This record gives sequence, structure tokens and C-alpha cells, in this order.
Amino acid sequence: MLKGKLLDELNEQIKYELYSSQLYLAMAAYCYSIDLDGFAHFFIVQAEEEKFHGMKIFNFINDMDADILIQGMDNPPTEFDSIEHVLENSLEHEKFVTGRIYFLMDIAMEEKEHATISFLKWFIDEQVEEEATFKTLIQKLKRAQGDVSVVYNLDETLSTRTFTPPPQA
Repeated sequence: MLKGKLLDELNEQIKYELYSSQLYLAMAAYCYSIDLDGFAHFFIVQAEEEKFHGMKIFNFINDMDADILIQGMDNPPTEFDSIEHVLENSLEHEKFVTGRIYFLMDIAMEEKEHATISFLKWFIDEQVEEEATFKTLIQKLKRAQGDVSVVYNLDETLSTRTFTPPPQA
């Protein structure tokens, strides 16, 4: 059964995952405000994915017969300077989340909580993907060097993104 520091930090991670969902919705709203509907769609899908992550931890805590604690969140920022600024903030946020997942893994290893170690490996792999996605988008915008046609082409591409929960989730 989960207990102590590990349980407290897993509950805290639910809060961060749900905050991530709210942050990405705020970013989607900004994208709509600058007529980048494809980017907005991308961030709405990203928000769904983050909520899924929070619920994955929620369900794990429940499966481990421990107490789930839902905590309040700060309001996410709603003002950004540009789409580049949004993506850079997203990458920094994902790096923060990666650090949190590593922190959880360190605690699980210290406490020899093998079920949690196994569970967290999925999140570690997921964070590699999350950071890579944002790095790639930032690089594409940098290479565009302000070429609006490239931005709109990327916007069109991002409008097709979907989220399907993994089958073994």
C-alpha cells in the first residue's frame, strides 16, 4: 500500500497534471485569439492528454488502496507574446513535469515501491515524447524565419492531431 512521502507526492502530481491540462487550454485560447486554429486544436488535444495523465495517477493510487487527494490549482497564464512564446513556455513546462516524474521515481526507488517504479516508467517514456514534440515545433518555427506561409502550413498540419488513450492504459 502506498503511504507517506510517495503517496503525498503522487497526489501532488495529480494536481500538476490537471494544471497542465488547464495551461494547455489557456494556450489554446490564445491561439484562437491570433487565428491559429490548428495550434489551438493541438493544445486542446494536449489538454486532453494531460487530463488522461492525471486520471492515470488517480486510478493507480486507487488501485493501490490508498487515499486520493484532489488539490486546488493556480490559474495558468493567459497572455503570451507570440506562438513561439507559447511553444517555449510549453517546453519549459514539460521539462518541469519531467523533473517531477524523476523526483517521484527517486522516491519510489528509495522506498523500494516496485509497483510504483513500474508504473512511473510509462511516464518517463511519455515525457521524452512530450519534450521532443515541443522541441520539434520550436525548431520548425525557427527555421521558418518569420515566413507566414510556413506558420500557416504548420497550423494546418496541427489541426489533424488526435489523442487516443493507449490500449494498456
